[in-house]
Amino acid sequence: MTPLLEAAALTRTFGARRAVDGVSLALAAGEALALFGPNGAGKTTLLRLLAGLLKPGAGSAHVAGQPLPSVPARARVGLISHRTMLYDALSARENVRFAARLHALPDAAGATQSALEALRVADRADVPVRALSRGLQQRVAIARAVVHSPDVILADEPYTGLDEQGSAALTALLRERRVAGAALVVVTHHLQEGLAVASHAAIMRQGRFVRQEATDGLDASVYAATYRELVA
Repeated sequence: MTPLLEAAALTRTFGARRAVDGVSLALAAGEALALFGPNGAGKTTLLRLLAGLLKPGAGSAHVAGQPLPSVPARARVGLISHRTMLYDALSARENVRFAARLHALPDAAGATQSALEALRVADRADVPVRALSRGLQQRVAIARAVVHSPDVILADEPYTGLDEQGSAALTALLRERRVAGAALVVVTHHLQEGLAVASHAAIMRQGRFVRQEATDGLDASVYAATYRELVA
């Protein structure tokens, strides 16, 4: 299948350090990559490259054939971070609706309501973000990231701060987006959590993929043992 998200030999350096060192990947519509690795492995930098927020020093990345970091490619990406980066003085609804308007959605209000309902935070929609708990703020941030139904979802530790209900809502959302044809990259330290939503898995260390494979038939406990060996 034609890749929806594709990267070829992506490289990014900060001074003398190669945060991302020649990473290549390809995900078709409906595929999801769970990305594991220790702190400092380069996972967040890779997501920022795939979101078009950073320019690579070498290599290239495309979304549906459009080169990153071009505006058409970036418009088809939704980035979920463990940092909410919400406007504290605005309500949950206003934060999400602002993103919907930036994407020029024809029914910004309806898309906003649907996103808030999907993350089970619609009952707090008109509360200022600064008055919400950390977990509810994370739900609002996720709603904002997916309000435009992006073709590619990049999630960097998206379960941070979420309670059981919020985690269930996020997992349901990710699975729903996969069924709808989105491509996903989910960075997490929790192997079972990541494997549960992924069609592929990769382990990153020192800026490189040291293991990459389909998740079909993977035994989570065996994979966990392999992971510990590779990152030790």
